[in-house]
Amino acid sequence: MQGLLARQSRAQPLYTAEQRQRRDASRWTLVQGLLAPIQFAVFLISVALVTRFLLTGAGETAATVSIIVKTLVLYTIMITGAIWEKDVFGQYLFAPAFYWEDMVSMLVLALHTAYLASAIFGLISVEAQMWLALAAYATYVINAAQFVYKLRLARLDSRNAPQRSARYVEAAE
Repeated sequence: MQGLLARQSRAQPLYTAEQRQRRDASRWTLVQGLLAPIQFAVFLISVALVTRFLLTGAGETAATVSIIVKTLVLYTIMITGAIWEKDVFGQYLFAPAFYWEDMVSMLVLALHTAYLASAIFGLISVEAQMWLALAAYATYVINAAQFVYKLRLARLDSRNAPQRSARYVEAAE
């Protein structure tokens, strides 16, 4: 994995120097950094509550509220993430550096929204709603892994940025 990360970071940096400056200057970078662990904590609590309900039949209200809270936190991180992407890359979604992460995020949003619709309108049984929430959570885990991977790439890029800058200066001379 380390070799793959190193090869990819050498091939093309995640951020240009200008994008890295905009990323570091954006207040939305801090917002994303704070919201991501909050969302993960809400996710863990909700998974426990949903699993408890599915195993025992107890705690339907707590599980439902936890899914709604998780969905609201997701919407918040998605909106602020789109603003962050605009600050850094000049477009709200699907910037080349985060294209696939945004694509999977759309699936995560769709599944969470389908859960809300099913809960509000009673489209499927409560048990089926809980399974739908778990499917949404599974896609969230995949999406979170994508972003952790990109964070790792960005850190490798940051370490390699001075070396690349020196090479560009030498090439220009």
